[in-house]
Amino acid sequence: MHKNFTHKIIIVCFVLIIALLVSMHIYQRTHFNKNVSINNIPVGGLNVEQAYKKVKRTRRQSKIYVNNQLVYRGPITSSGFTTQDKGRITKALHQQYTLFPSHQRENLLVEPASLDKSSIANIITAVDNHIQQLNDHRKASHDAYAVYRNGKVTIVPAVYGTKFSYQGINKTINEQFVNGTIRIKPVIAKPLDKNSKEVRNEKKQLDKLLNKTVTYHVQNTNYHFKTDAVITQATYHKNHFVFNTARVKPKIKKINSRQATLGKSFQFKTASGKTIRTARHGSYGWKISAKQAGQTLANAIVKKQKKVDAINDTYGKGYSHLGTGYNVTSNDGIGKSYVEVSITNQHAWFYRHGKCVLSTNIVSGSNDSQNRTPKGVWYIMYQQSPSVLRGNNDDGSKYSSPVKYWSPFTLSGCGFHDASWRHDWSQKAYKETGGGSHGCINMKPSNAGAGYHALFKGEPVVIY
Repeated sequence: MHKNFTHKIIIVCFVLIIALLVSMHIYQRTHFNKNVSINNIPVGGLNVEQAYKKVKRTRRQSKIYVNNQLVYRGPITSSGFTTQDKGRITKALHQQYTLFPSHQRENLLVEPASLDKSSIANIITAVDNHIQQLNDHRKASHDAYAVYRNGKVTIVPAVYGTKFSYQGINKTINEQFVNGTIRIKPVIAKPLDKNSKEVRNEKKQLDKLLNKTVTYHVQNTNYHFKTDAVITQATYHKNHFVFNTARVKPKIKKINSRQATLGKSFQFKTASGKTIRTARHGSYGWKISAKQAGQTLANAIVKKQKKVDAINDTYGKGYSHLGTGYNVTSNDGIGKSYVEVSITNQHAWFYRHGKCVLSTNIVSGSNDSQNRTPKGVWYIMYQQSPSVLRGNNDDGSKYSSPVKYWSPFTLSGCGFHDASWRHDWSQKAYKETGGGSHGCINMKPSNAGAGYHALFKGEPVVIY
């Protein structure tokens, strides 16, 4: 009998323990632990409904502290919680659940769906301004970095400063905004060390520049460049190279002096067989940009290219900023397709592939400082048919003249066009007061079309 009684006692105790554990589990699953809060509002011992009612009725106010100093105080507003947020309270309950009651302090962030976040921008501004004030007169940190210079790759050590870092602060504000009170403790900005993975990778990338050679093809001539003749200094940051290529400038200057045509005087054989030197004032020609050439050559070295062409590094002037005539080497760079205009003879010759396809009298600009047709070598900017020419007469009045064919060669408005209104086509017309054009090359309507179709965009126009 004694054994049976003992056995019953054990069973009863076991049942009581199970019951206690079950009831404790039910309580723990439905109530918050003692020292738990939601958005800094204590909810310990409350169930979901009770916690929801408490956070809903508690008004909120943003208070932002930086190093325990209040830098922003917002207006007092409603909590923003509605019945649709009860599920978020339930989720928070599950998040803090422990099998046994816990006294650990824990603040859960629960953001209501309709929370007004319009003040975040003002909070960030206030915090940034305060940190900026704290950083006044403090020394900035600088990352260590690898650098190519004078044919060598070295690592510049880090500089450790005392300025506070802004990193992560905006993220903290956004994440904890719902909390109302945010305490920010900025840390001193820590620079990258010379042994960091990033700096070691920079050195590895820059090492690829050492002892390389690239050929620069300019028209029909090759020039060989070594790395140290191209790159003055190079760094590698965020997966791309940054080059200083000032060292290449003297060599490009020599190449331009030898081969470039922009701004030069061309040696030209006229239709009469006489060889002349043209004026330097035209827009036709090309020149290599030393800055662009440096980048092209440096990038070629990185990509292990053996040879690159200079054509994409050229520039010009006038209607197009691209160089004209780069691929032309014959006839001193003018080539065999061009227009020749003699101001003295008031005549124009249109050449295509070395053959004269049109020879015609013209009338150029009046022989005065305002209307003279400019001498030099220009190029056809574009062509338009039909078109309307607009400008100002010598007396200041405006004119608007419809033409069938228009091929301009200067930005000031000089070009080839038909002139149906002209009656005086004499060789001396341009010398008479008001007898010439405003600078254009007037052509008779009977052959203006042939001249228009003999031209093409970019074609040289030699005027002497």
